[in-house]
Amino acid sequence: MSYRPCVGIMLINSNGLIFSAERTDMPGAWQMPQGGVDIGEDQEQAALRELEEETSVPHSAVRIVKRTASSVRYDFPQELLTRDGWKGKYIGQEQHWFLMELTGVEALINIETEHPEFSRWKWSTPEELVSEIVSFKTSVYEQVVAELLG
Repeated sequence: MSYRPCVGIMLINSNGLIFSAERTDMPGAWQMPQGGVDIGEDQEQAALRELEEETSVPHSAVRIVKRTASSVRYDFPQELLTRDGWKGKYIGQEQHWFLMELTGVEALINIETEHPEFSRWKWSTPEELVSEIVSFKTSVYEQVVAELLG
């Protein structure tokens, strides 16, 4: 088994607040947009695609501010290792994170997408974001917040 190659997106507004959304499959679990890197896609392309797939925000409405210097890994908890599409293929995710600033209007955000992953969204402070993430991602979020906003 290996780590799934992924990207994560920290989308901030003009007030420096971070987009976070509640997962449809884990009520009470909030996170930033993230997803896998497709074959033939570079990490920046994947990040822009995932952002649009999950939030409807097009690449023309964001500015990439920076990215993590290296990837960040986390292991899946045991109950996710056999879940749905994973079926033991991956032991966790290896993510490259991008800090993006929303330059378009907030009304572009629409989580009612073709394959919705989120039930609701909000703007969060870094502290709120870290406190609301599922426990197995806490250290990742602490690291990403420190690096991208520090």
